[in-house]
Amino acid sequence: MELFLVTLASLFAGFVDAIVGGGGLILVPALFAVFPTTHPATLFGVNKGASVWGTAAATLQYAQRVRMPWHALLPAAALAFAGSLVGAWTVTVISPDFLRRALPLVLLGVLAYTLARKQLGHRHAPRFSGHREALAASLLGVTIGFYDGFFGPGTGSFFVFLFVRWLGYDFLHASASAKLLNTASNLSALMLFAWKGHVWWHFALVMAVANVAGSLLGTRLALKHGSGFVRQVFIGVVSALIVKTAYDAWVR
Repeated sequence: MELFLVTLASLFAGFVDAIVGGGGLILVPALFAVFPTTHPATLFGVNKGASVWGTAAATLQYAQRVRMPWHALLPAAALAFAGSLVGAWTVTVISPDFLRRALPLVLLGVLAYTLARKQLGHRHAPRFSGHREALAASLLGVTIGFYDGFFGPGTGSFFVFLFVRWLGYDFLHASASAKLLNTASNLSALMLFAWKGHVWWHFALVMAVANVAGSLLGTRLALKHGSGFVRQVFIGVVSALIVKTAYDAWVR
């Protein structure tokens, strides 16, 4: 029964994550509910062990249908990988509690800005090109990659928002680009958790299959319905993240 429940959660998480990020909002609480006495690092390791395959599958699906600026995304992904490793190490010496209380307010700002700018992310008009685009994407990758390793909630949504707001992508291209960087940061964290022995592979591998299945379905829906659909899912996921993170920071 435990494996069935977390596998079902992984399926739904892969679906949501492929569209706009935020799969951890579903899978991590499910893992904590099913295994309440297990060390958090192990549950985070299982989450990464399942979700990295879904984000990788989504990246491949998007790459076949959406023009990906590889000259900018590949160095950005490498820096997201490195940033996540540094963030994971930093959390061993500095508590992220200050971020726990600030995160709901940051997400509220992201939501308010997105709602106020109704045309935000509808048109794909990159603000940079060539080396400037690579530099901008790399700064985004190392910063949010560090955040993913250090704290984590909302990583995919932050990637999407910044690709839209800062680099000028539409929501579909932003989601596609975010998947590559999120795969890199997830892989980095997974390697660290695996090295520390914090991954239940007998759970993670089964959950990974379900996560990929959900990811493929979510990607197809995003490609079929375009940026407007991705924007609406983004608003829904960020709204849910605000409620969840505010509850964790101020109520629980």
